[in-house]
Amino acid sequence: MSSDCPSREEALALLTEYTHSESLIKHALAVEAAMRWYAERGGHDVERWGVTGLLHDFDYERWPDPEADGHPYMGNKILTELNYPEDMRDAIMGHAVYTGVERKTDMAKTLFACDELTGLITASVLVRPDKSIHTLTAKSVKKKMKDKAFAKGVNREDIRIGCEEIGVEVGEHIENVIASMQAVAEELGLQGTEA
Repeated sequence: MSSDCPSREEALALLTEYTHSESLIKHALAVEAAMRWYAERGGHDVERWGVTGLLHDFDYERWPDPEADGHPYMGNKILTELNYPEDMRDAIMGHAVYTGVERKTDMAKTLFACDELTGLITASVLVRPDKSIHTLTAKSVKKKMKDKAFAKGVNREDIRIGCEEIGVEVGEHIENVIASMQAVAEELGLQGTEA
């Protein structure tokens, strides 16, 4: 683990200090899981990538308006004051297209690729009769992705661009993120009604 990377415990405390919405906390945990999954398979720093995923939206609930220097600008300011590493802060800034911050690192590109997709996967699970991520298929998520009326808040173009940036086909990326979220299904409340 990188010596300059704060611990997961510190990051979780920061997340819950600023975020009280259960759905936003679960979103942070889902993105963290996806980031850890990709870091592990890519030979990257798993803790660093995980903490970056965990904190990417920590300021959103309190300061949702980017026009008023809110998310992610306020979060970046707080993370700078807390001496979070620049590469982590750049990745978090880069996940919001409107900041204009270029995604140069694998970590930044992966955060962007996973962010919207975790939301689409969660929404796809919640409409299933069994409410279980363990029975969800990539094919089902791809079908939901094409349905513009489903989970309207999810930016499909960001998912497509994210896949291009990390060089992974959409179906494969969906499979990877489902697998990463299955590992933390209980924390995400997506283990299903049979659990």
